[in-house]
Amino acid sequence: MEEQTFQNVDFSQSPLPKGEYEACVFENCDFSGHDCSGYRFVDCRFRSCNLSLAKLPRTAFRDVVFEECKMLGLRFDDCNEFGLSFSFERCQMNHCSFYATKIRGTVFKNSQLQECDFTECDLSGATFECCDLRGAIFDRSILEKADFRTARDYIIDPEQNRIGKAKFSLSGIAGLLAKYDIGIETG
Repeated sequence: MEEQTFQNVDFSQSPLPKGEYEACVFENCDFSGHDCSGYRFVDCRFRSCNLSLAKLPRTAFRDVVFEECKMLGLRFDDCNEFGLSFSFERCQMNHCSFYATKIRGTVFKNSQLQECDFTECDLSGATFECCDLRGAIFDRSILEKADFRTARDYIIDPEQNRIGKAKFSLSGIAGLLAKYDIGIETG
């Protein structure tokens, strides 16, 4: 299906037909708990949708934009990794898993990413603009050239992650030194 707009549809009650969706817009739709296994979304936009606990095995997201979406507990590590690319703005994404995904250059903007799992994730060149990363897990992750300057509440162990040329603000230094259990005072 191409260039269709879906507004105010509750797909948790009446499932979206399985298939490929290209250049489609989903606005105020409810995908909560929906089984999206094997669906393909290409150049699509999701606005103000609820995708919490949707099932994503083999789901393809290629150049997809999520805006103001509720996306709790999603397993992006189950997605089709070929061409996996998306961006997130003003989304609530707590408890999502990106385990071992390759999502270089991904933009996360003004989003809640509390307790997300980025273990072994390749986030080279990713941007975390004004994001809440409280409890997020970065372990053996590739964070080279990633931008954390306006992110908050992250804890990243420089010895367990590749952080070459990543950008951090002075206020975020405590998150890089947390494992040393030292006090840091400002001004």
